[in-house]
Amino acid sequence: MIAFVCGTVDAIEENAAIIDTGAFGCRVFMSPYGLSSLSVGASTKIYTYLKVAEDAMDLYGFLSTEELSMFRRIISVSGAGPKAGLAILSVLRPAEFALAVVTNDYKAITRAQGVGPKLAQKIVLELKDKLENSDFIKGSTENTMSVSIPAAGNNEAIEALCALGYSQTEAARAVGQAEGETVSDVIRSALKILAKSL
Repeated sequence: MIAFVCGTVDAIEENAAIIDTGAFGCRVFMSPYGLSSLSVGASTKIYTYLKVAEDAMDLYGFLSTEELSMFRRIISVSGAGPKAGLAILSVLRPAEFALAVVTNDYKAITRAQGVGPKLAQKIVLELKDKLENSDFIKGSTENTMSVSIPAAGNNEAIEALCALGYSQTEAARAVGQAEGETVSDVIRSALKILAKSL
C-alpha cells in the first residue's frame, strides 16, 4: 500500500524515525543500523512495509530495496514477525543473513534480540532453498557488501577459524576475502581481515 516515504527527518526515537512528508508525519519503525544512518533535518527516502493488525497500522522502514526484500522473506516464516525481522537485520546485513542461512549457521541468527535457536533453525530450514541461488549470495547487490560462498577447498580454513571461536558466517566471509596459495596462508590472511572488523 505504501511503497516508500520521502521527506525530512523530524525526529529519531529509540526504535523509529518521524518523517515529515510535508502534509503529515509518519512514524517508521527501523533497525538501529537504519536509524544510525539518518540525521534530523536531512531529506531521506525510506522503503516501507505496512503491517495491518486489528488495533494498529505499523510502518517498517528500510534504506534499500534489498533490506526490504530480505525483511519480507524473514517474516514469511511462521513465527517470525516484524520485530524479529528488524532484530535480525540489526545484527546481519542482508548478504550476511543469506550466507548464514545457506551455510546452516543458525547461531549467527540467534545474535538477534528475541530470536532463539528454535526460530533461527526454522528460518534456516524454510529459507535455505529460496536463498541459495539469490542475488544476495551471487553478489552484485545495491548498498550491500558482496558476499560469496567460499570454494570447497577453503573448508579446512573455515573449520580452523571456527575452532578458534569465530562463527561459521564470520569465518566463511573472511576466507572468501582472504588471499594465499596454501591453507595456512589463507588462515593468516583471514585472521587479519577478522581482526580489522573488530
